[in-house]
Amino acid sequence: MSISGFTSPWWLLFLVVVAAIAAGYVLVQRRRLSNTLRFTNFELLEKVAPDRPGRARHIPVALLLAGLVFLTVALAGPTAEQRVPRNRATVVAVIDVSLSMEATDVAPSRLAAAQEAAKQFADDLTPGINLGLVAFSGTASVLVSPTTNREATKTAIDHLQLSERTATGEAIFTAMQSIDTLSAVLGGSDQAPPARIVLLSDGKQTVPESPDDPRGGFTAARQAAEKGIPVSTISFGTSTGTVTIEDERIPVPVDDPSLKEIANLSGGSFFTASSLEELEDAYNTLEEQIGFETTRGDASRPWLMLGALSVAAGLVFAMVLRQRLP
Repeated sequence: MSISGFTSPWWLLFLVVVAAIAAGYVLVQRRRLSNTLRFTNFELLEKVAPDRPGRARHIPVALLLAGLVFLTVALAGPTAEQRVPRNRATVVAVIDVSLSMEATDVAPSRLAAAQEAAKQFADDLTPGINLGLVAFSGTASVLVSPTTNREATKTAIDHLQLSERTATGEAIFTAMQSIDTLSAVLGGSDQAPPARIVLLSDGKQTVPESPDDPRGGFTAARQAAEKGIPVSTISFGTSTGTVTIEDERIPVPVDDPSLKEIANLSGGSFFTASSLEELEDAYNTLEEQIGFETTRGDASRPWLMLGALSVAAGLVFAMVLRQRLP
């Protein structure tokens, strides 16, 4: 741990005192040995000198010195990175409800699987996070403004309805507007909690035709990056999905490249899922990323425990080996 990892690093100077005690102990032991060797009558020495435990006699002092080292480190206030649940954050789940989500390549259907996984995501997300819901097809609408009320979000997920076309850009713009509204309520961008958009889709944007259009997905992703709002995308489905529209079977393969580019442009993460299990894994990963933050916190407790145990062990060894304290 670097010196910057301590809140009171000057306490580490006490290690000099510990080193001096250790050096003093070594000198005392050598002096005792030197005085002992002055006896020339070893037979008499064996009779008058008590039995000594040999090298084991150094164990108590070694343990006590180790305890002093551990306690000194604890006094210096060591810190370490810790993962703690977020108390303030905003997440907007964006779900594609275009007709391609009716495909059954993911059982029982893409939409049904997405609904189940999204509700589980809502349940598992850290309670202090505001969760909103946006659904999109040819247009996008806010079904639930960001809130800590998970039941409202899950109820809205259960009532998702399919419609024609896919306006990915509009979905992202709508989600950002929802985040901006909450930020204004909470006191402006300076006091607003961190935010993220989680977008699940299975197909290529169809409205407008180009993702670089002013209302396109890539344009929205760039604006999200400027606002500091990562857009994590989940490409859900397989390359063999089909839907039947007016008795015509139409292929609806997933479009990984565009969703990956949206994640890259906005600074988010990209996931692929071709089953309910893979989708749940993707959401679980996002929960870890979103629901927790890394902070530096106090890490002195382990050092205090080691110090106390070492000192206690040193005293026990002293009494067992020498029938007295060192």
